[in-house]
Amino acid sequence: MRGNRDMAIFPVILCGGAGTRLWPASRPEKPKQFLDLTSPLSLFQETVRRVEPLARDGGRVVVVAGKEHRGFVEEQLGEVEAAVLLEPTGRDSAAAMTAAAEWIAAQDPEGVAVFVASDHHIPDDAAFRASVLEGVESAHKGRIVVFGVHPTEPSSAYGYIHPEQPGLSPVRSFVEKPDRETATGYVAQGYLWNSGNLVVAARTLLDEVRSFAPDVGAAVASAMPGGASGVMELKAEFEAAPRISMDYAVLERSRKVWVLPVGFGWSDLGAWDAVAATDTGGRGLWIGGNGDGANLVRAAEGMVVATAGVSDLAIIAEPDAVLVCHLSRSQEVKSLVERLREMSPGHLTPGAQESFAATASRFFDWMDLAALPLWGTLGVEDDGAFAEALDARGKAVGDFRRARVQGRQAYVYAAAGKAGWSGPWKRLVAEGLAAFETSNLRSDGLYRTRVGRDGAVLDDTPWLYDQAFVLFALAAAASAGIEPAANAARAHRLFEALGPLRHSAGGWREAGDHPFQANAHMHLLEACLAWEELEPGGDWTRHADAIVGMARAHFIDAEGGFLREFFDADWKPASGEDGRLVEPGHQFEWAWLLARWGHLRGDAWALSAAEALYRIGARGVDVRTGIAMDALNDDLTVRSAQARLWPQTERLKAALILAEGAGEGDRARYVRDAHSALKGLMRYLEPSGLWRDKLKPDGEFVQEPAPASSLYHIMVASEQLRAVEQRLPEWGA
Repeated sequence: MRGNRDMAIFPVILCGGAGTRLWPASRPEKPKQFLDLTSPLSLFQETVRRVEPLARDGGRVVVVAGKEHRGFVEEQLGEVEAAVLLEPTGRDSAAAMTAAAEWIAAQDPEGVAVFVASDHHIPDDAAFRASVLEGVESAHKGRIVVFGVHPTEPSSAYGYIHPEQPGLSPVRSFVEKPDRETATGYVAQGYLWNSGNLVVAARTLLDEVRSFAPDVGAAVASAMPGGASGVMELKAEFEAAPRISMDYAVLERSRKVWVLPVGFGWSDLGAWDAVAATDTGGRGLWIGGNGDGANLVRAAEGMVVATAGVSDLAIIAEPDAVLVCHLSRSQEVKSLVERLREMSPGHLTPGAQESFAATASRFFDWMDLAALPLWGTLGVEDDGAFAEALDARGKAVGDFRRARVQGRQAYVYAAAGKAGWSGPWKRLVAEGLAAFETSNLRSDGLYRTRVGRDGAVLDDTPWLYDQAFVLFALAAAASAGIEPAANAARAHRLFEALGPLRHSAGGWREAGDHPFQANAHMHLLEACLAWEELEPGGDWTRHADAIVGMARAHFIDAEGGFLREFFDADWKPASGEDGRLVEPGHQFEWAWLLARWGHLRGDAWALSAAEALYRIGARGVDVRTGIAMDALNDDLTVRSAQARLWPQTERLKAALILAEGAGEGDRARYVRDAHSALKGLMRYLEPSGLWRDKLKPDGEFVQEPAPASSLYHIMVASEQLRAVEQRLPEWGA
């Protein structure tokens, strides 16, 4: 974005402001910049996306926010690298901007700051960046360049700038928000709206602060944390800075301030009428009647708003508060909030957000009262075998049975029994495994992949993937007390029968078009760890260690830290697009397994690799929805934005297991991720005990029967949740 070294650009996102006029959606604990007011992204995320390209040539995104909003900032930044300065208390914009300028000057004495609000609506990102680059050229001449917006109407909601002349010009004066009549005169005289965005060399701003607001400069300089990256907390000395805006402290007094008229659309979204004007501010379920005109309706999740014969209203329905006002009276919401502050201060803050424990409780109830009973009755055939899928009315569909589904469902009900489910789990496991043994066991001790619902052989191929799930099911049955000795003998015989599938370069060959792959090994590792719990220190331990050795040597990219899917016969990445495939769900799943193995062995590499895999998987989480997508490329660009159910469970498991071994700060982040993943998973679940499997990029689910294979993923996530629910301090948060 720049042509020479002395033009490093540091976009600074200022996260102050309470958004009072946007109550009840905007509250002190979660102000408007962290809300999705105009798109699926929050205003803060929109701002990050807009400014981040400016910093790619030597600069860095800088965020200044209150320490109470650290969680929102870290979560919504995602994988964007930024320096975050946290204020111990808010001291208005002069102190915040000075802190950012001090940090920038320490990194690059010639650095140019682009100060932007985190809560403005600018739909044309490219036009905004073009204006920034024009402003940077002027800032290198020692100017403070403020962006002025051509008014679209004589608004009383904005401050105005009086330029000396058209075009880039010195500022004659700044004026406060006028009444409408005065605003009409300002527009006629060529005044511009004051957008609050400005460009200035960091050193220039610091010089002006020292000249016009030395108390601010001294307090901030003594409060700087000294860090060069990551999240940094300003010291307590910051609280000594006078509470004053940069407009009053410097801009209205300095002779270096110029204004650049900009052509991009802009709104500070100061009230609900401004949100309505974007035409993208509605949310939730609204049923409008005949005769309704234009309205802005935002209904919280689980709520319905119905209207009939109304126009030009803002209807904002939060779980604990509802606002109804005429859009032309939006500015009056601030006075309502002031009255509410006296009458019912509790309603200025959001109703209690559901804790992780409460979300998990709803999930456990769904498992025990809906999913397990449904699939343990309508999902079971007359001979005890498990159905492939159930349609929306609970009817079994599919004229075949896959080995992997039989193994997975047997595991599910064995795990349910161990967790205390009171249904007929023991019978379901015993009869399911018996039916499977009858129809799928081959003469060589391996299990065929597919039979008909009548048991007729449809595909005699012994897939390694399927054998892994048979081993896993046998371990679960033995652990639950179902024929432990017999199932252990079966498992050892099956593992011996895998001999012909071994590959000379290590590992095992899979059937089909991709004989050399990581996925089947992953589930084989899962099965070996399950058996190791029952028979510690024996062959299963040795097998598990060998598979982890394959992951370390071949499956995980040595430079990128991500896990590939497909390989050639030498365990090198497969050629073409197959070799470039990176699945976020498998990054999470391997992270979970390596963390388990690493804790068992005390292996630092495994734990570090698990954290790296988790970070890569997080690159595939859609920042708009919090949902893990299906596929990336090896440069971590999106290959498929569709999102199946199972990656959500793997993200949940990985976040939980990594939280247990993390320090306090990282643990809190992992727990937030886990709660986000659980809430994302529950979007897929139907009250009946069924689920949707595929979420399209447009936010609609594919209409198809619920596949039984998903219940395994859901159950393992449930087990991990139950394992940690009493061990994480943040569980109730």
